[in-house]
Amino acid sequence: MADPAGFAEQAMPFMSALYAAALRMTRNPSDAEDLVQETFLRAYRGFEGFHEGTNLKAWLYKILTNTFINQYRAKKRRPDQVDLDDVEDFYIFRRLGGLEAAEATRTPEAEVMEGIPDSEVKEALESIPEQFRMAVILADVEGFSYKEIAEILDVPIGTVMSRIHRGRRALQKKLWDYAERNNLRPRVESATGG
Repeated sequence: MADPAGFAEQAMPFMSALYAAALRMTRNPSDAEDLVQETFLRAYRGFEGFHEGTNLKAWLYKILTNTFINQYRAKKRRPDQVDLDDVEDFYIFRRLGGLEAAEATRTPEAEVMEGIPDSEVKEALESIPEQFRMAVILADVEGFSYKEIAEILDVPIGTVMSRIHRGRRALQKKLWDYAERNNLRPRVESATGG
């Protein structure tokens, strides 16, 4: 059984990451603050049920996600009220292939992605259905494993995999459509060398 007295010491390092996730979920700084506050209150009250040695971050994200689903989903969405440029760790799909894609092995897709402003990426992510968006955020932004996401969202791993796949495809389509509209198609080297 966990020690409630040690709750703040163990949980506080996750506050900024939880706030960033809450901001992506709610799209509103005030709602994000309320969501994090409610998450910490629920976590504190239920901390005796937390088992030492298990993943505290995943446990907190599960509470955050469930609180969001229960309290905020029904609220009318208020788009365009938050500027996500303030969220430092929001880097999803900024560069297709991420850090693994070295300059020497840049793909045409990476070149296209460089031409798409971060604001368009964020808008595309926000436009995909919530269940897919949350799965993509938890996987690609927060870095949780499929198993952890399944526990956080309380769905089977196969459902997580499907949601992430479908979310990424929807995001890719929206970004490709933007690239097409703005003539950002990748440069293709001619087979004849000219």
